[in-house]
Amino acid sequence: MFRCAEFSKFQHVPRPAVTFSSGFLVTLAVLLALAHAILAVTATTEKSMTSDEIAHLIAGHSYNTLGDYRLQPENGNLPQRWAALPLTLAAPLPPTSLPVWKNADVWRYGHRFFYDQALPTDMFVFAGRAMIALFSAATGLLVFFYSRTHFGWRGAFLSLALFAFCPAFLAHGALATSDVVMTFFFLAAVTTWWRHLEQPGFGGAALSATVLGLSCVSKFSAVILGPIFALIAVVWFAGRVQPDGWRAPLLRLARSTAAHVVAAGAIIWVFYGLRFEAFAPALADGASFNHGWGWILQDMGWPRTLFIQLRAWQALPDAFLYGSAFVLQFSQQRGAFLNGDYSLTGWISFFPYTFVAKTTLPFLLLILVGVVAGFRSVKASGIRTVLTRLRPFTPLLILFGVYWATSLASHLNIGHRHILPTYPVLFIAAGAFGAWLDFRRPFAALLVSFLTVWHVTESCLIRPHYLAYFNRVAGGPANGWRHLVDSSLDWGQDLPGLAKWLNRHAKHERAFLAYFGTGDPDHEGIRATRLPALPEVGPERPWHPLSAGIYCVSATMLQHVYSSVRGNWTLEREAEYQTLRPLEALLLTYQHDPIRRAELLRDAPEVKWKTAWKRYEVLRFARLSHFLRVKPAIANIGYSILVFRLSDDDVAAATGGSLKDWSALIERTAAAPPP
Repeated sequence: MFRCAEFSKFQHVPRPAVTFSSGFLVTLAVLLALAHAILAVTATTEKSMTSDEIAHLIAGHSYNTLGDYRLQPENGNLPQRWAALPLTLAAPLPPTSLPVWKNADVWRYGHRFFYDQALPTDMFVFAGRAMIALFSAATGLLVFFYSRTHFGWRGAFLSLALFAFCPAFLAHGALATSDVVMTFFFLAAVTTWWRHLEQPGFGGAALSATVLGLSCVSKFSAVILGPIFALIAVVWFAGRVQPDGWRAPLLRLARSTAAHVVAAGAIIWVFYGLRFEAFAPALADGASFNHGWGWILQDMGWPRTLFIQLRAWQALPDAFLYGSAFVLQFSQQRGAFLNGDYSLTGWISFFPYTFVAKTTLPFLLLILVGVVAGFRSVKASGIRTVLTRLRPFTPLLILFGVYWATSLASHLNIGHRHILPTYPVLFIAAGAFGAWLDFRRPFAALLVSFLTVWHVTESCLIRPHYLAYFNRVAGGPANGWRHLVDSSLDWGQDLPGLAKWLNRHAKHERAFLAYFGTGDPDHEGIRATRLPALPEVGPERPWHPLSAGIYCVSATMLQHVYSSVRGNWTLEREAEYQTLRPLEALLLTYQHDPIRRAELLRDAPEVKWKTAWKRYEVLRFARLSHFLRVKPAIANIGYSILVFRLSDDDVAAATGGSLKDWSALIERTAAAPPP
């Protein structure tokens, strides 16, 4: 039973301690977890579709409706199916005769579904997000019950409160992606595996094996569970083996491992329709993945042979194998940005930095207090006693250690979300501070209470821009674009906010937009000349000259992380740019003078003209962005889209002139006071 703090001892008339039933407290925990889900999903009503959501939703819809797995097979099958259930029940897919379906162009096919049909797009996206929010609430309850087992009711509610108001989980807990679903299954997998080892029985074994299988179809990073499960088994075996009786626990462990492998494989086959082929038989004609197997397997080393053999043996469904290979290939080299630096292979410091910058200061301080308390405990009780006390936390400690070791070695440095599975371990560990929440130790109780309230306040102040949260040590959310981009800040979510700002402050001014995301600006009522964008979806954009106006640039586009001219401006790029500048007048003619266009096409084929204008446009935008990065913005929409007002002179100076003149402009702009 949970007993409230005994305030009565400070009063003249003693009062009996207030007690609550277990049922009431569990109900309260469920309500708090649901409140977390509601806070998360209602915040998204002010946000547009993030870059990956369109792919997850349309892919899941095609899995559920057609049993075809060509679209986005590199993400989790289960989260996609789950999030897309409302779509599956409400709206048909676009025709499968379209080229974008046959070649698995998930972005354009998704755009065709959400924006080229008379559908309630916002309602469908909200419904998909609500489905994921249920998983986020379930993750909070897992944290609660695990903490309750070891730290009592006070500790459990403290752990749940820290989870429920964590900006990272409020941000990703209601996005139609796979990260929160993966976090749920990772936590469930390691805890059920340990419980099965400690308490053998058919029910526990079946639950553990099922959870492992569902983890494998939640995200391909579930491969990390292999070494995690192995280390957990080693620790368990070391604690169980006796000098004269090691065979029995070893045989039991071997049987359990084999059963888990078989069960996981069976669940994978079920989620891929119990067939090897990725394409539904009725739709297989002319079908292909967006990238062919040959391209995916190039320069992969020894895994190439493994994938070839697994396909030859048909050991697992082809779409599952393709997704695994795709993730492995793309994780080797991927554009990344950190504090003004650019890399294709990432940094060992990336995830530690994102953790420190995007975790609330009070929670970081709570972790620090916990570390100090841990060292004091070791000093007072001895390392052997502390290790004995930590044995029940074996699965969490191993999950945390292995996952972080893998993250530090990863070349895929694109988002803070990739370390989400480690946060629940910290929330559960914080439950140990529940013992301090009484008035027998008033200073300790006030410290923990103060840090918890501060943590809650931080999440309330950033609402609804949870994705853009940065603590004050990192300069706050307004400076986040200087440190991180992509899903750590700018995932294409702020088109509605931009539409409102333009309508209020620049209704009659010409607007230019460089957008990172898959939302449709036209859908939000944004009438802007499009600059380079990622990904390129919708109809082909005509080429336009730049002029005075309002320039709206997503942080990811401003930093040129995924551009072919990523990084800072160089002398080599300046030379290429100056070489192509004379094309500008010809390009304008090519676009808007049909007679002259026909003459130009006789001199050079259309593909060369398109290549030239695309390259020139990218270089021009990169040069302009370098200028904008030092120019104070007049607005920062949702902390992810920066808005600048440029005159004709500004545009001419930023995109024209010599390198010397341009460099002088950069210096003057950087030194100018903010508007």
